[in-house]
Amino acid sequence: MTKPRFILSGGGTGGHIYPAIAIANELKARFPEAEFLFVGAQDKMEMQKVPQAGYKIKGLWIAGLQRKLTLDNTMFPVKLISSLLRARSIVRDFKPDVAIGTGGFASGPLLQVAGLAGIPTVVQEQNSYPGITNKMLSRKARKICTAYEGLERFFPKEKIVLTGNPVRQDLIDLKGKKKEAREYFQLDPDKKTVLVLGGSLGARRINQLIAKELLNFSAQNVQIIWQCGKLYFDEYKHFSEKEGVQVLSFIDRMDLVYAAADIVISRAGASSVSELCLVGKPVIFIPSPNVAEDHQTKNAKAIVDKDGAILMKESELDTKFEKTFNNLLSDENLQQKLGDNIGKLAKENATRDIVEEIVKLIGK
Repeated sequence: MTKPRFILSGGGTGGHIYPAIAIANELKARFPEAEFLFVGAQDKMEMQKVPQAGYKIKGLWIAGLQRKLTLDNTMFPVKLISSLLRARSIVRDFKPDVAIGTGGFASGPLLQVAGLAGIPTVVQEQNSYPGITNKMLSRKARKICTAYEGLERFFPKEKIVLTGNPVRQDLIDLKGKKKEAREYFQLDPDKKTVLVLGGSLGARRINQLIAKELLNFSAQNVQIIWQCGKLYFDEYKHFSEKEGVQVLSFIDRMDLVYAAADIVISRAGASSVSELCLVGKPVIFIPSPNVAEDHQTKNAKAIVDKDGAILMKESELDTKFEKTFNNLLSDENLQQKLGDNIGKLAKENATRDIVEEIVKLIGK
């Protein structure tokens, strides 16, 4: 039997990169002899994160369209043509059995040329509202693995498989990790722990909010683990000098930080939402309004509609956040209800189910 060859693309943010790595890891566990190649955008974080995970990656000269008129937008057609030609060369040389896209700028050109070459393609749509690239790619895709119900209005119904989003497998059982987590982060066991997540790059508005609310958090006798993102770390790291506040650029041990948390304040990117379902803790979602089709609000609303979380718009933070947070902190029953309900929405076998669909396509 020939060795299976898998080509994957997902990047720009951790929300696209880590699902692709999770899929590759599951495929590698099933096919130890398989060959893997990732394709990313040449100046994005996947060019570091993928090799750190043990996989080869090649870069495309590609970027997304900006919402306003910029010099970068005038270069978009040139970058797109360059990326399509480069992707075609990569696919021709690597000869993959299947191409898998988890989103990000580079997945468009890669899956487009793979589909045109007759190679089976799999689109992994993480959000409740797909972007234009995945809508286009769905026309030639063999399978579309989704995390939310009701996407038949965007994709061909016969291609859709509801799998959930790939998540870190070390999040599946956190109950036994609380003691280790407290020691790792040097936490006071007599205080509630609030975890703040703004995404791998950071979220300016959430960082501004947390800086403003530190006095209230102190008055409420809670301790904060605040992941401010690498873009904002220099601006906010001095707050770590305050008692009960840890400001981090990036968190390596997500399993331990989730185990330590009593309440989570988070953006509503697809991967974060899927992880938080698995974690089963009370969450206040603050969606980014600066994303295509406002998909983070739609992601969060899918949880809120099932009484699994609290949703706050950025425009409401100054007037409503403090009261909402304090009410949640003081209401143990509400914390329990939200944690139980979000936990019911978890799809812990998502990675395995996606790989099942990929394996069917290569017939191995």
